[in-house]
Amino acid sequence: MVGILFALLGGAFITLQGVANSRISQDIGTWQAAAITQFTGFVLASLLLLIVRDGRWRKVGQVKPLYLTGGALAAIIISSNITAIHHIGVTLTIAIVLIAQLGITFMIDSRGWFGVAKQKMKLAQFIGIGMMIAGVVIMKM
Repeated sequence: MVGILFALLGGAFITLQGVANSRISQDIGTWQAAAITQFTGFVLASLLLLIVRDGRWRKVGQVKPLYLTGGALAAIIISSNITAIHHIGVTLTIAIVLIAQLGITFMIDSRGWFGVAKQKMKLAQFIGIGMMIAGVVIMKM
């Protein structure tokens, strides 16, 4: 239940962030909005780290260097979402983002990338993503 709650919160905040970034970018530009978003996220995460103080950050040397670049992906995510929202609106952007996320997760799970346990993809999962794609096509009409 906790996982579902956090997934719902994450999904809601991704949408809210996309809308806020889109509004910011209209005034100052896409990359400027991405920089502000990254900076405010860094500030909040740093403050929370100071509050938590569990010492786990000291293990950063054990993390593969490739994975440490994950934050850089956020700049691409933010600018892509901003640009998409400007062109196709919030609803269609989020729907397509979800389909893209599911498509990538299918590849990660089925191939065992990034050290995750391989999962066999079942017909029901492919039907589900197909229905989502059909839904986006219908929404676009």
